[in-house]
Amino acid sequence: MTTRPHPAPTRSRLAALARRWPVAVGLLAAAAFLLAGPLGPADVAIGVLVAVAAYLAGVATGRPWMAWVWCAVGTALVVAARLAAVSPVLVNGVAAVVLVVLGVARGVARPALLRQTAGLVLYGGLVLVALALPPTAGLVLAALTLAGHGAWDVWHLRRHRGDVSPSLAEACVALDVPAAAGVLVLAVLV
Repeated sequence: MTTRPHPAPTRSRLAALARRWPVAVGLLAAAAFLLAGPLGPADVAIGVLVAVAAYLAGVATGRPWMAWVWCAVGTALVVAARLAAVSPVLVNGVAAVVLVVLGVARGVARPALLRQTAGLVLYGGLVLVALALPPTAGLVLAALTLAGHGAWDVWHLRRHRGDVSPSLAEACVALDVPAAAGVLVLAVLV
């Protein structure tokens, strides 16, 4: 009987790992988010609103890849708002509403726009409540909202792949869930 050594990783294994790049992007973003410094409810709320607006951008433009572009736009809006001493939550919330109006004006598919508008109302409403609570309770609610958005990402990966780029939904799961868990741990420890 001849024994063969274990084969070296094949191209197909490397290709499979390469296809998981969105997970790496999401995990790196979660780590950066958690390492950025002290987090308050507003910081987590901004993350939720940028994510919700990214989904809206994909639907409102009829181009799912625009959700990736919106991640950069939403981040730029946060920076600009802070430089102008305006609430980044307010700026991103208004931008999300503008995306809904754009979607209506463009006549995009109503089920998709309705789904994303419902997400805006649900997640946006929860982060607004989180901002009105005492800091620790607000941080916990904002983190749970972020984790809930992770479930929203999974739902889109499985059922509504046309709303947003699947790679973005996959990256968002890898960002939202670990970031939410980290924020919850920090909220309990602090």
